[in-house]
Amino acid sequence: MWLPRVSSTAVTALLLAQTFLLLFLVSRPGPSSPAGGEERVHVLVLSSWRSGSSFVGQLFSQHPDVFYLMEPAWHVWTTLSQGSAATLHMAVRDLVRSVFLCDMDVFDAYLPWRRNLSDLFQWAVSRALCSPPACSAFPRGAISSEAVCKPLCARQPFSLAQEACRSYSHVVLKEVRFFNLQVLYPLLSDPTLNLRIVHLVRDPRAVLRSREQTAKALARDNGIVLGTNGTWVEADPGLRVVREVCRSHVRIAEAATLKPPPFLRGRYRLVRFEDLVREPLAEIRALYAFTGLSLTPQLEAWIHNITHGSGPGARREAFKTSSRNALNVSQAWRHALPFAKIRRVQELCAGALQLLGYRPVYSEDEQRNLALDLVLPRGLNGFTWASSTSSHPRH
Repeated sequence: MWLPRVSSTAVTALLLAQTFLLLFLVSRPGPSSPAGGEERVHVLVLSSWRSGSSFVGQLFSQHPDVFYLMEPAWHVWTTLSQGSAATLHMAVRDLVRSVFLCDMDVFDAYLPWRRNLSDLFQWAVSRALCSPPACSAFPRGAISSEAVCKPLCARQPFSLAQEACRSYSHVVLKEVRFFNLQVLYPLLSDPTLNLRIVHLVRDPRAVLRSREQTAKALARDNGIVLGTNGTWVEADPGLRVVREVCRSHVRIAEAATLKPPPFLRGRYRLVRFEDLVREPLAEIRALYAFTGLSLTPQLEAWIHNITHGSGPGARREAFKTSSRNALNVSQAWRHALPFAKIRRVQELCAGALQLLGYRPVYSEDEQRNLALDLVLPRGLNGFTWASSTSSHPRH
């Protein structure tokens, strides 16, 4: 898709105006602590498109102590779509900081003046926006449903999002629009935040297969990743976006594990989607412990249901969290992609595969052989950086 070209001067002016507004909003006093006087915990689920992040977001959203929003920076990228990922990093970070502080006035730069809850991107996947005080579609501690929430809560006043946010002990945001960790250092070292980073990764070969199924929906974001000045990119035969995503995961993981700054220690956790679907309850207990939450019996039953469905899920559910066989979904790429394409992904993402612990395949037979485990034991210290041009010994 082609959009009218906007001059770089106009984009710069818009970014500057937006930045001044955000600086004004950020400089305002922060909100009060949640009920009980506890220090609010902030969690950023940092991932990329088609990596299982909607599923992980729901693991937090359905928790009774969590206020959750899915990808609030979507509003930045859609409003300033002539920018690139790098030039929009600061605007995204400032928006995320304000939302963590429950200052929803930050959306003044991106939303109409008269607005409802439904003006927020994917608002109905947030249990907190479907429960009191935002709405009464579900009791506060119940598991919510997007389909039920939408017709009942869509016209609720936008101001209730801020009221709801301030009533929870944990604020969790899921984002796919950060491509390095350094841009988040001011948030990690901010004394007004108690920030934890959950870095979710997935086998790049599985990511490619999922991306190909949702190519149209990702076209605008692809253009921003590639810096096309507003031109949408649906077809990407050179796999340029996948390469950039792999590079970003390597940058983030290396920054967090190779001589991290003192303020990052104890605030970063790498999670592989494949580990989650193999041992969901054990992995989720550890994830909750890292963020100061506990697994309730109701959540345990819900998690078992959504990870032990009978099939892969319909294509129309690609951006939804529904009951499906999560383990089979994680392996689907091994039958769906031609080996030539797998080999190309492995060349472009060799460093990410090695650093994150995914075994390459060297033939179509290895690719199809599900008895060959391609997920290596965890431990980042056991994986060293390898460039995309280096060779790998056969396993």
